[in-house]
Amino acid sequence: MKSIRRFIIILAWLLTMPFIASAQSDTIVSLITCAPGSDIYELEGHTALRIRSPRFDVAVSYGVFDFNSPNFVYRFVKGETDYMCAAIPWQIFVEGYKADGRRVVEQVLDLDSAQTRKLVELVDNNLLPQNRVYRYNYVKDNCATRPLSIIEQAMGDSIRLAPVDFDTRSYTASFRDVMRHYHRNYPWYQFGIDLALGSGIDYPISNREYVFAPVLLEQQMTEATAGGNKIVKGTEVIVGDDSWDCVDSATPFFLTPMFVGWVVFALLLWATVCDNRRGRVSRWIDATYFGVLGLAGLLITYLVFISVHEATSPNYLIIWLNPFCLIPTIFIWLKKCKIVVLSYQIINFAAVLILSLVWLWLPQSANAAFLPFVLGDMLRSASYIKLNFPKVANHGK
Repeated sequence: MKSIRRFIIILAWLLTMPFIASAQSDTIVSLITCAPGSDIYELEGHTALRIRSPRFDVAVSYGVFDFNSPNFVYRFVKGETDYMCAAIPWQIFVEGYKADGRRVVEQVLDLDSAQTRKLVELVDNNLLPQNRVYRYNYVKDNCATRPLSIIEQAMGDSIRLAPVDFDTRSYTASFRDVMRHYHRNYPWYQFGIDLALGSGIDYPISNREYVFAPVLLEQQMTEATAGGNKIVKGTEVIVGDDSWDCVDSATPFFLTPMFVGWVVFALLLWATVCDNRRGRVSRWIDATYFGVLGLAGLLITYLVFISVHEATSPNYLIIWLNPFCLIPTIFIWLKKCKIVVLSYQIINFAAVLILSLVWLWLPQSANAAFLPFVLGDMLRSASYIKLNFPKVANHGK
């Protein structure tokens, strides 16, 4: 609800104030960083530019979107993630974050009058109706990378960012590692990301690429330089302090994907033991389980072959989750199609087993909670093969 209210305010401002006034010598530009929020699209924080003078004071945000726009969810999944640039009155902007309990930090930029004028011209151009909508990319072109690019263009020089202090591991983090850090209290959200996004977010990222996360951009800008001179000349906490944290507390273990996965595996194991004692397959178990895998496979297939998200392909999970998983769901009820289901289960068991054995050498990181679901898949395939292969073989004779 809070997001919808905020968007209505922003949209109203878009309709009444398409441009910022021309910059004068008393115009001050700042980089604004808002601490992470509780909604999933707020977990890395938010970045904006503050432009102020005695005549106006606005926050320029590149993170505006409308959930209520036609086919928003479909277009977002397809990769048509259209976000907007908006100029919001500073008090309205900051009060929204104060109400949400999110800390707001201002880093005043050391720009001369020519650089300030250039930056305002660039922002004015972005706010034009024909330019304000852009194709958002979660890690390459977002609410943090755009303001940094604007600052760089205005300065006419490349910014040398301070080394990011993200973790102390012996290897360089990937985009997925950073996401997992900030999504650690939202395991189902990260589980979905790890399903949907392929190896495109798993390479070791450069110091510059960390800026996709606004809170890391703030850290890097503290000691950033251009032409040997520091860019930030002053930092102030506008709202809250370091204790302000409105991110939800950690999800209880019994509600996490890992716990649910092992519960599902235990049920599949129990069903398999019962099936082998009776000498026949519980068709409703396989129809349900492989049906769920097949539906997930349809989504992954769509993301790999149709979506324009650059990070969704290649996705090696398609070897495990694909539309062919629906074969048992449909054909297990037809006695004449037993050979079809058996053929699928043999191929599926072999493919998933090989995928599991070589996964460590693939350029894609897997969510640990996938393990019980993968084991459940192989368990049911192996059980079906064991119980039905002799029957099919004897029938063939």
